[in-house]
Amino acid sequence: MNTTINAVKFRTDEKLEKFIHDKVGKLDRMIDNAVGCEVTLKVDKPESDNNKIADIRLNVPGKDLFVTKQADTFEQAVADCVDTLKVQIEKYKNA
Repeated sequence: MNTTINAVKFRTDEKLEKFIHDKVGKLDRMIDNAVGCEVTLKVDKPESDNNKIADIRLNVPGKDLFVTKQADTFEQAVADCVDTLKVQIEKYKNA
């Protein structure tokens, strides 16, 4: 599965990109027909807590599965998104 990472108004480091690819790669094992995945990272208000936002769009035939989460770190936001997407994938597979 092809994973694209977009960072809005900043550059991601290699460690964060590896973390995202590892987490999203687990979704690929859950669903065989995923076409691609797009991860968007952005900072809401730099001066406040809980300001990192991650959006993940998983492209599957028939529809896209989309989740957005906000947390103190990008890693936590991505992990929360992946957990929610696992539930959505189960519902998609059983539909």
